[in-house]
Amino acid sequence: MPVNPEYRDYVLEQLGCLGGVTGRTMFGGVGISLDRVFFALIANDVLYFKVDDSNRGDYETAGMAPFKPYPTRNTTMPYYEVPVSVLEDVDQLTAWGRKAYAVGLRNGPRSA
Repeated sequence: MPVNPEYRDYVLEQLGCLGGVTGRTMFGGVGISLDRVFFALIANDVLYFKVDDSNRGDYETAGMAPFKPYPTRNTTMPYYEVPVSVLEDVDQLTAWGRKAYAVGLRNGPRSA
């Protein structure tokens, strides 16, 4: 799950619309948190937001896929790929990011 440092910096800069987000290297990817609540991750230069029943439909409607930590297995995690159009639009990114943060608040885990 390598992450290009320039992509990491770009994503964290874009997510600045939410406030003081931080990124931490984890398992080869990057875990992203706000106020010590994990709500996003970067893997293979793709941004994923945390989902549950409250926001999963947004991603499915956009044709986005869930995060698969092991490409050869059917295992998924409760994160979905963020559309590039959302990542590039600060208003949409703020809305989608706030929903993912709310999911993180409800469902944890919290970062150290």
